[in-house]
Amino acid sequence: MNDCYRDATVRRRLIEFLGGDSLERASAVYLTHSDGCAFDRRELRPPQELDWFLQRNLDIARSLADSESLLLHLDVEYVNFDSAAEAYMDPWRAFDLQDPVVSAIESVLLGWGIEPLHIITGQGHHFIWRIARDTALARRISALGPAPELLHQHSERMPPIVQGRIDAESQNAFGGLGLLMEFLAHRVKSEAVPHCELPVEITAVHVGPGRTRRREIVSIDISEYGDPLHTRMVRMPFTYYLKPWLTGLARSLGIEGELSRVRVIPLHEMDVRVALKVRQVEGEVRELAKRACVRIPEQAAGTERLLAEYLNSRLRRFHEFYYSTRHDPPERWPLTYHQAPLGHLPPCVRNVVERPNDWLLKPAGMQLITRCLLADGWHPRHIAGFIRSRLEDPAFGWGTRWDDYDAALRADFYVRIFAGLYETGLDRLVDFNCTSTQEKGFCCPHSEGCSLEPFQTNLLTRQCA
Repeated sequence: MNDCYRDATVRRRLIEFLGGDSLERASAVYLTHSDGCAFDRRELRPPQELDWFLQRNLDIARSLADSESLLLHLDVEYVNFDSAAEAYMDPWRAFDLQDPVVSAIESVLLGWGIEPLHIITGQGHHFIWRIARDTALARRISALGPAPELLHQHSERMPPIVQGRIDAESQNAFGGLGLLMEFLAHRVKSEAVPHCELPVEITAVHVGPGRTRRREIVSIDISEYGDPLHTRMVRMPFTYYLKPWLTGLARSLGIEGELSRVRVIPLHEMDVRVALKVRQVEGEVRELAKRACVRIPEQAAGTERLLAEYLNSRLRRFHEFYYSTRHDPPERWPLTYHQAPLGHLPPCVRNVVERPNDWLLKPAGMQLITRCLLADGWHPRHIAGFIRSRLEDPAFGWGTRWDDYDAALRADFYVRIFAGLYETGLDRLVDFNCTSTQEKGFCCPHSEGCSLEPFQTNLLTRQCA
């Protein structure tokens, strides 16, 4: 165990973040490796086994699931689709580019009276707060969630460590939180775009090259709300950030010796540029632990205001429309979604439909299909049902991918995001054209004579009506 993990104060801070004053009283459901790796049920351990991670000098994440609270979490990061290591090679620039988005988040949350815990990660920021589970506010949020058929009884498939601790009500509350965080993401995007040098996208959506000739964005990443609660986690402050090494990125690019090992730290009594220096120095991280509490703050009053504003929003009206119908049941798919006429769609769209693994796993693939089928007059919930029917078709070689994740939740989340951006006017479809589709890497070669223009024109006409 290194000196930082051996430090008693650091250990005490980790226990704070787990939701207790001792490991025995921790409210987090489990510990695991960070979300830089795919969810692996074999790597889940109870909070009482924190020392197992510390003794191995590992990166550590705690579950978003909590026995006492609903956790609200917003992730912001710099994403470069041409150079995945850019945020690690030039963190100063990566974090500077995020400043307008971070300022917008702080301003919007402060307007509701929400003061989150602010954490600096390897390539961005986390904002996290909580409300008590057994309250009227939590029940109101839970009631917002998608219809029960979306919950897809995961109980029999859940890892033993979470069975009995994450029930359908917990998942439903998580779905309701996703709607609130989507509303927050809309507000942040609206305020940040005029001041940001890069495109500001909700989730990591491919874009074309900008002024720097690079395909790069600032991502407001709420994608965790598109998966079952038991599969999602959040990095713990004062632990290692090892994503470039764990994913093999550093080794594949031959830059293992050029990257500094850094800690995830709270932004406390310092600005971001100072934090980028502090996180590299073990002694300074230990000193920070002496004065920076990382107990996740309870923010019920501010969350009440957020909920009230959401309930009176245009986005809420769209959500009610979205969930006013259901996916066709799987036994009907041979007569419905499998018979959908697709021949008139451009080759780029048909390619995503016909080769969904892995084109349909990319947010930009979902976005392309959503836009085109909206232009064709589809109800957005049935667009999600159609995408789900592809994701659940074993002919496309999904293997065990959906054993823990859920195709219905994933499809509903992304279609709702992209359709909601269009319906509320935040998506003006400026990149819904053949040139942008080619720059994103989604254009089919040798597809002369096709055009997205009729679909774009149809949507713009409806949007302006």
